Amino acid sequence: MEETVKEDACHTEEATSCRKSHHPERVKKDLTTRLNRIEGQIRGIKGMIDKDVYCDDIITQLSATQSALNSVAKILLEGHLKGCVVDRLSEGDEAVLDELVVTIQKLMKK
Repeated sequence: MEETVKEDACHTEEATSCRKSHHPERVKKDLTTRLNRIEGQIRGIKGMIDKDVYCDDIITQLSATQSALNSVAKILLEGHLKGCVVDRLSEGDEAVLDELVVTIQKLMKK
């Protein structure tokens, strides 16, 4: 799913007090589907631990789950960049760049 995520991806309602994302319905549906799949993977991993499955097999599933979470983060980051960041920069709000640096640092810790 390599669609562009601009379509009003996220905007601030008021400059700083109540910020919300406004993702298109198709993006929300995609994110929800991905997160539901991840939730199922986590339940499966818990079951593997309960059944004393071989550690390497569990680690493989953990890696797949982390990859799926990273995909969700990439979709959200793309929408944030193309929506929120662009909009706030066009309004002259350069503080969004500092916020973006912190966000990227959080993602890179993984």
